Amino acid sequence: MSFATIVLAAAEAHVELPMPTWMYALIAAIIFILLGLATFSYRDVANRHAAKANARAGRVHDHDVSGHGH
Repeated sequence: MSFATIVLAAAEAHVELPMPTWMYALIAAIIFILLGLATFSYRDVANRHAAKANARAGRVHDHDVSGHGH
């Protein structure tokens, strides 16, 4: 058998997908939506702890009397 015959025989072999092609897009969309919801759940996290951040910022700046300005 020649190489061309082997290649043509391999090209004729049809591999069936385990599910319809539109389901791959649906799965990708669902994963994208879930990741988007997880990202959306972290909105406003910095503002929830603003009192702690302001208190810490006040303490840090009070101790910086060396004048180095780092």
